[in-house]
Amino acid sequence: MLDERKRRVLQALTDDYIQTAEPVGSRNLARKYNLGVSPATIRNEMADLEDEGYLHQPHTSAGRIPSDKGYRYYVDELMAPWNPGPPERSAVYREVRAVGRAMEEMIHEAAKLLARATRYASVVAAPRLEASILRHIDLVPLDDTRIVVVLVADPGFVRHRIAEVRRPVTEEDCQRMAAGLNRRLVGMRCGDIGRDRLAEIREEVGRGELYDTVAELLASELSDPSSEKVYLEGTLNILEQPEFRDVERARSLLAVLETKDALSQVLSAAGRSEEPTVIIGQENPLEGLRECSVVSSAYRIGNEVIGVIGVLGPTRMEYAKAVGMVRYVAEHLSEALVALVRRR
Repeated sequence: MLDERKRRVLQALTDDYIQTAEPVGSRNLARKYNLGVSPATIRNEMADLEDEGYLHQPHTSAGRIPSDKGYRYYVDELMAPWNPGPPERSAVYREVRAVGRAMEEMIHEAAKLLARATRYASVVAAPRLEASILRHIDLVPLDDTRIVVVLVADPGFVRHRIAEVRRPVTEEDCQRMAAGLNRRLVGMRCGDIGRDRLAEIREEVGRGELYDTVAELLASELSDPSSEKVYLEGTLNILEQPEFRDVERARSLLAVLETKDALSQVLSAAGRSEEPTVIIGQENPLEGLRECSVVSSAYRIGNEVIGVIGVLGPTRMEYAKAVGMVRYVAEHLSEALVALVRRR
């Protein structure tokens, strides 16, 4: 545990480095912050903090910067809370909680808003259709042999897929089969509506090519574990940070961010806690993100976690703002999704 003076020095140095991206010296701290001690005393405290692993010196005779351990102590013990002001709150109400938006659009808007507000990249894992509850199936004929299959599921999924049959079908055929499917399947978890379940109800709902074609489409669409979408917004914000102006460093980071599985892994490692989780530098599971930090939070409908939203930036992240914005957006995204379900 650090004593009070070391805590104040570490907090001031970290705040300064986050703002300037320049190593911090003792004279600079003494001049800019009211620490109540001389530059020599501050220098001694900084040396002790370096010996204990909270700071390091990137260049000989340069000032010091926080280590991952220093950032961790800062986040857990020192940083002052940050709450969104009127512009951020207004943007959330205008863009995330807008009435009439579909779920996926709402989540995508939340990702874009977070990227703009924090000036980092944002990452959002949308819910999987597999885990949702089926609410309605509609079959709409386009012509004699093509049918639009419309799937509606909570919390706001709407999917359209086209099925093709060899023999002509009528609107009455489609309505009759949709009614039978809705009667037997509505209210079920989509991932449980597989081929076995659809085979069980074949005789009741409708035999023949139309049913077989629609059933195969439903089985593959509703139980697809790869249906999870991960949105990444604000990649250019990362490249504007001083840490990533080096071409090779930027290229390595972009190679990771281009991979959907990597982004899913980032959010999985962050957990599904209601309170924001902060993963710093070497704590990241992916080597390509060891110079980055991730702040994330689960969003939910009622008590059920349905996804994770977060921001990704350099370890020299403005953590207080990132945590405050992620918390605020996750809370209001959850409330907007609850309202969406109630409107259905």
